[in-house]
Amino acid sequence: MNVKPSITDRPVRFGLVGCGRISKNHFEALAQHKGGAELVALCDVDPAALAAAKVTVGGDVKAYEDISELLADDRVDIVVLTTPSGLHSQHAVLAARAGKHVLSEKPMATKLEDGQAMVRACRDAGVKLFVVKQNRLNATVQLVKKALDEGRFGRIFMSTVNVFWTRPQSYYDAARWRGRWDMDGGAFMNQASHYVDLLDWLVGPVDNVHAYTATLDRDIEAEDTGVLSLRLRHGGLASINVTMLTYPKNLEGSITILGEKGTVKIGGTAVNKIEHWQFDTPHPDDEQVKSASYETTSVYGFGHAAYYDNVIKTLRGEARAQVDGYEGLRSLELLIAAYRSARDGQRVGLPLVF
Repeated sequence: MNVKPSITDRPVRFGLVGCGRISKNHFEALAQHKGGAELVALCDVDPAALAAAKVTVGGDVKAYEDISELLADDRVDIVVLTTPSGLHSQHAVLAARAGKHVLSEKPMATKLEDGQAMVRACRDAGVKLFVVKQNRLNATVQLVKKALDEGRFGRIFMSTVNVFWTRPQSYYDAARWRGRWDMDGGAFMNQASHYVDLLDWLVGPVDNVHAYTATLDRDIEAEDTGVLSLRLRHGGLASINVTMLTYPKNLEGSITILGEKGTVKIGGTAVNKIEHWQFDTPHPDDEQVKSASYETTSVYGFGHAAYYDNVIKTLRGEARAQVDGYEGLRSLELLIAAYRSARDGQRVGLPLVF
């Protein structure tokens, strides 16, 4: 296996595939890294979406309607996949075989075997695989992670995630792949994917899960509402509660951690506000609580630019990937376990056995 050399003498050149809803965040993030990164190619099967994206980014960016044409572009170092989730694996394998690094939006795949195929293909080709988990880089989340790493909570007794958002029927009708099992998954797999990752990253690993899912009001294949109970490896308990039926708009994306010596809740629409912060012993970080919170109208937050910073530095040989393919598989495995539990009406242990 030949590992691709670091890029040290020029900007890292990106090609993006899929010019839909989330692509704007990637365009904005790349624009903040001028000098270190350059967007050189776009691809979408929808000519109108492709043309609109080309106008948005401006400059000398090549536009392709077929991914094979983008992959043949020698200028492209890394391919960004903002396509429907069910296509990520197919596109990642093609990119790896073409010698391109891969950056995949969440979830990395809708099936665990597809996620594993992505990891294998990139490993065998000697290219990097990155999975976007930008919420880990929120200032609010980083402050909690530091407190956990320093042991300020003591033993963790209970952790709770709430994702109370709304996605009207018009959202699903706007793209035929949304809400389909093979291409998207439901509220857990799509909208709550980052929150499943945050729970596992902050207080995991998870030992076993029991889930219920329901499609209560949207005309889709997958679930619009779900509840998930988890037993953590260290003995604490956790829950994840998700719905896309909140009236009349997004209400809360939060995580609460209750420990032996501390209690914290990060809330707001998308873990953007520290709503409660209390520990038994004062610490200099306590003064950062107010400044860590921020206002946002987007559930995506502002972590994409920080995530790209790590990607660029990794490809330059100056850092290690914060969220690689193996990290991406952890939350995907947890999501698949939740769906298996809901389907079979049984508790499911982790890791999954094939």
